[in-house]
Amino acid sequence: MAYTTAASGLTPQQWDSDFFRSYVRSSRYKRYMGTDESSIIQLNEDLTKKKGDSITFALVNELTGGGVTGSSTLKGNEERLNSRSHKLTVDVLRHAVAVDDWDQQKSAIDLRNACKTQLREWAQKKMRDDITTALGQIDGVNYSVASAAQRNTWWANNADRVLCGTVAANYAGAAFATDIAKIGSGEQLSPTLLSAMKRKAQLSSPKVRPVMVKEMDQEWYVCFVGPYAWRDLTEDNPTTNVLTLANRDARIRGVDNPLFTGDSLVWDGIIIREIPEIEGLADISGSGGARIEPVYLCGAQAIGVGFAQRTKSTVDVDDYEFVHGVGVQEIRRIEKLRFGTDPSADLTTPKDHGVVTAFVAAATD
Repeated sequence: MAYTTAASGLTPQQWDSDFFRSYVRSSRYKRYMGTDESSIIQLNEDLTKKKGDSITFALVNELTGGGVTGSSTLKGNEERLNSRSHKLTVDVLRHAVAVDDWDQQKSAIDLRNACKTQLREWAQKKMRDDITTALGQIDGVNYSVASAAQRNTWWANNADRVLCGTVAANYAGAAFATDIAKIGSGEQLSPTLLSAMKRKAQLSSPKVRPVMVKEMDQEWYVCFVGPYAWRDLTEDNPTTNVLTLANRDARIRGVDNPLFTGDSLVWDGIIIREIPEIEGLADISGSGGARIEPVYLCGAQAIGVGFAQRTKSTVDVDDYEFVHGVGVQEIRRIEKLRFGTDPSADLTTPKDHGVVTAFVAAATD
């Protein structure tokens, strides 16, 4: 009798596919990821099907015209679709685990499985940290290495997308560090400031579009908050804090209430999500040395994740087969999406496409 057996060459491919799905699915940002233009974190895998080192995201702004009514002529009254683009250049990302005294491991597939958990956790953390870093980017440059001139240009260009503490007069727009230094220690994250961020998103030009969150079946913005700003938002005067009271009294009761589980809170059409990896500004302080922490309110197409190669596993044997290693590699890049606002040039005078950034005082414990 002839038996059908699985082709051994397919097993690594199946492992790679399962690894990719499981690590992306387990990301803290996963619920906000998608492949269309209505996703906060938009995934694009165009280069997995063709050659190249860059992926272009199409940034589509809302139509603002009134159209025509009745028997009015539509021809000649069309509205130009104000679409823009953001080119994202990918790069190779690799890591590996080496194990000695694995003589009993004769199968490379078993070795992959043995190291799967460690490599998956590393990949999850790497993607999480890369998205967190992208939220704070200055026109494609990580905040930590952006020059004063680059920060000043970003600060001025995004005037309708930034808040400097809770006092409007703090923002002058010419010098980022000078304006941040005006933020007082009492200018903490609050429900009032969250609502101000939402108004910024709605009134910005072009506006930051809200997204449809499936589990709530309506349009929302999502705000990513660091640990100390989250503390100030939720724990300061808990008996009078309107956000705490709203989530305590108007949502599910008992141990499943998000106030107990640390899950997302909601306020004024905003889903608030704590991201412990969001750090304070290391090189700039507010008034009197106040520690400053960024807060990111996000709408559609805030972040772009471009893949040219999904996760691929590799194996290696060294030192007379005493040392066995397994690695993963992928080709991708993650950036905050931005668009040019000059009507005659696609990339000139860029703004953050889907993010309103606030800087607040947030002292450490």
